[in-house]
Amino acid sequence: MKGISYRSYGGPEVLEYGELPDPKLAPDCVLVKVKAAAVNPVDWKCQAGYLDGFLDAMFPVVPGWDVSGVVLQPGVSVKEFSEGDEVVGYVRKDVLGQGTFAEYVAAPVRTLARKPTALTFEEACTLPLAGLTAYQALSRWLGVGEGDDVLIHGAAGAVGGFAVQLALQFGARPIGAARPRDLATVRALGAVPVAYEEDLSGFAAAVRAVAPRGVTAALDTLGGPFLAATAELLAPGGSLASIADASVLGMGGHYVFVRPDAADLQAVSDLAQAGTLTARVAESYPLAKAADAQRRAMAGGLRGGKVVVTVD
Repeated sequence: MKGISYRSYGGPEVLEYGELPDPKLAPDCVLVKVKAAAVNPVDWKCQAGYLDGFLDAMFPVVPGWDVSGVVLQPGVSVKEFSEGDEVVGYVRKDVLGQGTFAEYVAAPVRTLARKPTALTFEEACTLPLAGLTAYQALSRWLGVGEGDDVLIHGAAGAVGGFAVQLALQFGARPIGAARPRDLATVRALGAVPVAYEEDLSGFAAAVRAVAPRGVTAALDTLGGPFLAATAELLAPGGSLASIADASVLGMGGHYVFVRPDAADLQAVSDLAQAGTLTARVAESYPLAKAADAQRRAMAGGLRGGKVVVTVD
């Protein structure tokens, strides 16, 4: 098969396009013909070796965890999917090796859900990692529900944007923090917008003007001083979670590292099918240009839209 791989840690320059061995199909896996795969920050962080202390790499590594595609063959013990089914997946395995930037991927059934028919393959592949992160953070770790005031950092971004939409679905009021240039996007998503300023004390005052008694839940996507400031904005008994800074544990909060979960992913997919979640594609590149796609994603400025790699 054709695919993208890297033989050593590094930046976009280490990515190679060429022939790779076809994936082997384990009994509890599904062979998926890849239609599209989203580029995520974790892809280049793994590729740079930043997660080497947590994940073994089996070189050459095929990057990519997000995918949308069509089932070519279910494993012999798989009853959930049949040939021809359209699926989405957060295909994170226990080691870095066979990712989604290739013509085919063998995906464990626990990583897959049915693709929303209302979305294109390009749109659908943006759901798994970012959508699951937001869904698990709000539902599992923060327990967001009716009447909560939820502060969401990076609310114009991919995870933050999904978190805003999910908070509304859960009956909460999202307070979306973002740069001044992104406030229109945050407002359009349905959040009460609050701007980041140079002076974080001013930011805190702006949040308290919206929620004088403090917020009942907060999702940090930035870490550092933003996390520290956020902890001071919680109402008594409020809950705090971060996807960016493990020091949240010392504040009595939760560190969120998204987990593959078929039921959770299906819930996200169903919400997208119902129109509750909007998937945003910023730019699309063919598989052979994956290095360029990664460079574009690393440059930022996408306002929550994802860079996508497509496979003919």
